[in-house]
Amino acid sequence: MKVLPYLLFATALTACGGDKPGQGAAAGPTATPPPEIEVVTVTAGAATLTQELPGRLQAIRTAQVRARVEGVVEKRLFVEGSEVTAGARLFLIDPRTYDAAAESAEADVAAAKQVVDRYKPLLDIKAVSQQEFDQALAKFKQTEAALAKAKLDLENASVPAPISGRIGRAMVTEGALVGRNEVTLLTTIEQLDPIYVNFTQSNADLLRMQRAIKAGRIKRTEGRRVELIAEDGSVYEYPGKLLFTDMAVDPNTGSIQLRAEFPNPKRELLPGTFVRVRVPLAQVDQAIKVPQRAVQTTPQGQSEMVVDADGKMTPRPVKTGDMAGTDWIVDDGLKGGEQVVVNGLQKARPGTVVKAVPWQPAAPATGPVSPATPTARERNQG
Repeated sequence: MKVLPYLLFATALTACGGDKPGQGAAAGPTATPPPEIEVVTVTAGAATLTQELPGRLQAIRTAQVRARVEGVVEKRLFVEGSEVTAGARLFLIDPRTYDAAAESAEADVAAAKQVVDRYKPLLDIKAVSQQEFDQALAKFKQTEAALAKAKLDLENASVPAPISGRIGRAMVTEGALVGRNEVTLLTTIEQLDPIYVNFTQSNADLLRMQRAIKAGRIKRTEGRRVELIAEDGSVYEYPGKLLFTDMAVDPNTGSIQLRAEFPNPKRELLPGTFVRVRVPLAQVDQAIKVPQRAVQTTPQGQSEMVVDADGKMTPRPVKTGDMAGTDWIVDDGLKGGEQVVVNGLQKARPGTVVKAVPWQPAAPATGPVSPATPTARERNQG
C-alpha cells in the first residue's frame, strides 16, 4: 500500500520545518528585570539629637471629695465619668438637721443682738456696768460664730465640687451613712486638660551629653518642645513643653525626674497610662541620618544594605549612636552619598543587581495614646 509511506513523509516535513520563522519553540526565554529596591541617599547635615524616655501620665490636679458633715446620702447629683465645674453640687446629704440648726442659730443671734442694743444706751448713763455690756457683746459674737458654722454645715450637706474636671465613680450610694467619725470618701475629680507626664532620664546619659557639649562636638539645644509617643509608634497630635528637671539624682535608680505638660482637649490622655516622651537633647552640625528600619542588628553587630556603583546590593557594617527623631545617627560606616536600602530587602540577596528607586516615607501617624512598652534597644540594654 502507498498510504503509509505518504504519512511518514508528511510527519517528517512537519518536524523539520513546518513552523514559520520566529514562531513556535524556537523563541528563547524572556530576560527577568532586576527587582526594585527603595533606597535613600544619605548626606551629612544638621540634626537634633533626641531621646525617648519612659514616663507615666498624671492629672494636673486631683481632688478627693469627702463628706464634711454626718448624715444619710439622699441623692447623687452627677453622672459618673462626666465633666463637672467647681462649685457644682455632687451629693445631697439629709439637710434637715442642719437646716434646723441654722434657724436656731439665727434666732440666738437676733436675741443676743437685742441685748447688746438695749445695753448700749444704758451703758452711757451708767445703768449697766461695763462688765455686763462686755458679756452681752461676747455672747452676741459667739452666736454669730455658731450661725456661721451652722450655715457652713448646711452648705456642706449639698456636697460641692472643689475643682473642675472629670469626675470618677461614686464611692457611696443613696441611703449610705457618711461622715460619722470619719471624712468618708465620696468620689474623685481629676483635671485632665492640660495633663502632666512624669518621666526619668539616666544621669549617666546626661553627663555624657554634657561632656560632648563641653568638648564642642555638639551644641546645646534651647528648645523645650517635647513629643509624646504611643506604643504603636504614633505621635500624639499636640506637642508638649518641658516644665522642670529635678536637681537631685535618685540613689536607687541613678536617674533624675523630669516633667512635661501636654494639652489634652479631647481627654484622650488618661492618668496612669505609660507613654514615651521624645526629648530634644542637642544640635549636631554634620551628622548622617538613616531611617531606623534600614539598620539591621545581629549578634555580630549592626549593618545596612547599600547599592554600590555596579547596582549590586552589598552589606555594609555600621555603628549607630544617638537618635534624631525616628532616624539613627550613624557614627561609623557611612561617609555620605551612599544609597542605603530601606525597603525591599526580601526581594534580592547580597550581590544581586537591583534597580534603586527613591524611598517615599509615609506620613507620621498620629492618634490616641496607648500604654507604651520598652523599645528593642532598651530591652537589649536591660
